Amino acid sequence: MADVLVSMKIYPSDVNVDLELVKRKIKENLPEYASIYRFDEEPIAFGLVAIIAHIILPENRSGGIDEIESCLQKIEEVSQFETQMVRRI
Repeated sequence: MADVLVSMKIYPSDVNVDLELVKRKIKENLPEYASIYRFDEEPIAFGLVAIIAHIILPENRSGGIDEIESCLQKIEEVSQFETQMVRRI
């Protein structure tokens, strides 16, 4: 059975937000079947840096991306996010 790699761009709520704290909260809030492959950072503008989270999910998990989005909405340091890519690996 294959896995799915989901890349999500996550915008912090403020320029002064500690990105390491946000990354830790993302890891802690993911469902048990999801895991972080890696994090990247992408400068946006005026000191704002977005986090690109690459998350691995099992292919047969229905609604997995919706659950991840629900988990991200609960993190107060996250203002918004968008799914950039979903790929089978």
